[in-house]
Amino acid sequence: MTPALRIISPGLSTTIQDVGRSGFQRLGVPVSGALDPVALHAANALAGNPGNTGALEVLYVGPTFAVDADDTRLSFAGADAAIAILADPDARGGEIISTMRSVRVRRGQVIRVGSLKNGATLYIAVEGGFSVEPALGSVSTDSRCRMGGWQGRPLVEGDAIALRHATATDRDEYRIDGLDLATPCRFRAVLGPQSDNFSEEEIKRFFAGEYTVSAGSDRMGMRLAGQTIRHRCGFNIVSDAIATGSIQVPGSGQPIVLLADHQTTGGYPKIATVISADLPALGRLPIGSRVSFAPVTVEQAVAARRELSATVSGIAGKMVRLAAPTAAAAVAARLLECNLISGVQDAAANA
Repeated sequence: MTPALRIISPGLSTTIQDVGRSGFQRLGVPVSGALDPVALHAANALAGNPGNTGALEVLYVGPTFAVDADDTRLSFAGADAAIAILADPDARGGEIISTMRSVRVRRGQVIRVGSLKNGATLYIAVEGGFSVEPALGSVSTDSRCRMGGWQGRPLVEGDAIALRHATATDRDEYRIDGLDLATPCRFRAVLGPQSDNFSEEEIKRFFAGEYTVSAGSDRMGMRLAGQTIRHRCGFNIVSDAIATGSIQVPGSGQPIVLLADHQTTGGYPKIATVISADLPALGRLPIGSRVSFAPVTVEQAVAARRELSATVSGIAGKMVRLAAPTAAAAVAARLLECNLISGVQDAAANA
């Protein structure tokens, strides 16, 4: 039997993502990839994988899935969530663990991930990665193009996502301490490329304003509601290339920050572009969050990118070994999984 994770409930939107497929935008192919690549790297570090290994990206509400493998190692990084490990699909309670850690699970066990808190994204990595074929060098899911991931779409009930490893390696479990996944008070952005389509007054109003992430947001773009930005001479331009983080201002005057699945060209003026170092934090924002922006220079953006690269490179150094359960605790947990408590109670009643 092929080792796999079998999806019982997919959650709101669960896809396979790595860091994306770079180099093909000139052909009209979006980069896609993880909304929060820092949390993706953290999940992979906990699982013992290279940082770019494809993992499950969970948005807002987590999946429930069963382990169809002898055993495997999972890890969770990103937003907070209650994660229950159950003996079978009908079991209740179970062991509750937190995010930012790894755990070894066995055949037949069920993992249920609840609603996300303090963020919109969570990454679930499996030791060895998923056995899916890359498309243009990446396993990232682009659901609009029906490309990559698992059949080019979010997971659905009944999917069985094949694993590369049938068993987990014999090693300790780890958690990550001290990795800051908080979002900044203001997101840094460089002007342009069409800032000349806006007056200096409108640019100042944009950077002084506060916006709310609206319900129309998705992996393609973060729609913002707030101060209307007026164009100097119309909102249609000749379509040109789009970078991740570009802030388009359509005819409504309400900005849209273009995210991982953005189109490769667009015909609305772009007042500014969120710097690459702040994109992972932007990808963590749930609907309803408050957003504001601060102007920076290209040189400051490059320096911030170096700092982010150093942070990602240092994730492994923040891993802390989890204490192994005592023999008594392990036996008690196993008895609970076997549902023997009711039998003990009946015996006591009949004594």
